[in-house]
Amino acid sequence: MADQAVTPGTPEFDKMMFKLSQPINAVNQTQFQFQEQQLTEIQPGIYVLPVYLSSDFNLFLAGAQLVQSDWVLAFSKGTVENGNQVTDLEEPIPTGEGLNQLGVREPNVANDLLEYFDHLADAGVGEWRLIK
Repeated sequence: MADQAVTPGTPEFDKMMFKLSQPINAVNQTQFQFQEQQLTEIQPGIYVLPVYLSSDFNLFLAGAQLVQSDWVLAFSKGTVENGNQVTDLEEPIPTGEGLNQLGVREPNVANDLLEYFDHLADAGVGEWRLIK
């Protein structure tokens, strides 16, 4: 991570956002695969991928141009109906906040996602940034 002083699971980590080095598009969206799922464009310029689904908590990775002109990977809680239809996504939350929320419920999946983001950073796809 860009700022080693910010540790997952802390309130400070809630303010971390994963900024992408380039926009997501039809050509590169396949590089954002997590646990055999890949980002799917649900509206022009908005890509989502389910990372955790349960009866009371559904969390999606959301890729979009959310922070000024920057493309980011953030998280959004959502509603799933009929087993696979995403019917409602809430406002996106910072990447760190979503990971912290998931870490409370399912630490193993949160750790897998941290490794996923580390892999993306190592590949030059994006970097962690502290938002103000």
